[in-house]
Amino acid sequence: MHMAYQQVVRNKGSAGVDGMDVRELRHYVKQHREAIATSIVNGKYLAQHILGISIPKSNGKTRLLGIPTVVDRWLQQSVAQAITPLFEFEFKEHSYGFRPNKNAHQCIQQAHRYIHEGYQHIVDIDLKNFFDEVDHCLLLQLLYGKVKCPLTLRLIRKWLRAPN
Repeated sequence: MHMAYQQVVRNKGSAGVDGMDVRELRHYVKQHREAIATSIVNGKYLAQHILGISIPKSNGKTRLLGIPTVVDRWLQQSVAQAITPLFEFEFKEHSYGFRPNKNAHQCIQQAHRYIHEGYQHIVDIDLKNFFDEVDHCLLLQLLYGKVKCPLTLRLIRKWLRAPN
């Protein structure tokens, strides 16, 4: 939970619908951690509404961005850090998107190595609108195959169904 807190603070980000700034998270958690934990264990935890904002894209269009509350981001980061190792071994060595210890700079370096080795094709895949269109039932089925903790699965379901 502490590592997740540190990551949320490092990521900064805007406040969600509750207006709480990331700098307020430490104080809030100190005051409410028991209530948060109890609500999760008892199945009473409710994901907060998602704040939707439009951000400009380089092509002149806009993209809708959903911003969870800082507390939800902290809990989401905790879950992500716990379950990521369950899936990590299935990724290819040179898959760089949203993976621990991988970044765009490393991807570019690898592409340069391939070019110098004589390769002429590099594949860059960006799944357009993936998070807007992913089938939540299918996603949950994939998670059920690896994640065996009912509390964790319940949290993920609640985040997927968080109201806008």
